[in-house]
Amino acid sequence: MVEHEKTGPLDPITWGISRIAMWLPAFIVSIIFLEVVLRYMFLRPTLWVNETSLWVAGAVYLTAGLYSMQQRSHIRIFILYDLAPLWMRRFFDILSTFCVCIFAGAVIWGGYSEAVEKLLNWERFGTKFNPPIPATIKPLILITMALLALQAISNLLYDWNTDQREKHYGEDDLEDLFEDLARDHLDARPTGEAANHEDWAEDHSKNGVQGMDDSRPSGGKHE
Repeated sequence: MVEHEKTGPLDPITWGISRIAMWLPAFIVSIIFLEVVLRYMFLRPTLWVNETSLWVAGAVYLTAGLYSMQQRSHIRIFILYDLAPLWMRRFFDILSTFCVCIFAGAVIWGGYSEAVEKLLNWERFGTKFNPPIPATIKPLILITMALLALQAISNLLYDWNTDQREKHYGEDDLEDLFEDLARDHLDARPTGEAANHEDWAEDHSKNGVQGMDDSRPSGGKHE
């Protein structure tokens, strides 16, 4: 994947976080491999590997969303967006950014008191190993939400001044897409039907006419 260039003042922070987070899955795999070796080869299981992997994986999950926002790599449906005029596409961009900010603000507003309490009390996981997962992950959620909202605004400001006439799908691409959809629909029909839609429609019409003829009286008056 080709990375999106840095386009705003927040992008170096996002890139810095992502460069650290990109190595964490390898760290998780390494400690789980160590746990497997110690448990099944030396019969000396650990107490810390499972909870540490959960701890680190939670941080990776949060920071991945921030990096995806900077890269504009979240799942988006561009068909209607590309068909819309320039003013409507800008309206869509503002609306999506507004929704992101509302969501981030609601999470921060609702979780601030709890996050501060867990951090000040240094709340732990409550197990034998007892890592401070609640005291670290809960504040990290709020920090990530704040950075996510700021990143969405930064993307909007940059994309507003770029060439908004560039489209993800051209007219030929849309035609090819519709043809592929129609072909997939025909290929998904039950086996034994006609090879193409015209033959299938013709056979269906003939069968309907034949069924009507068979339902008529064979001769004479109906008693």
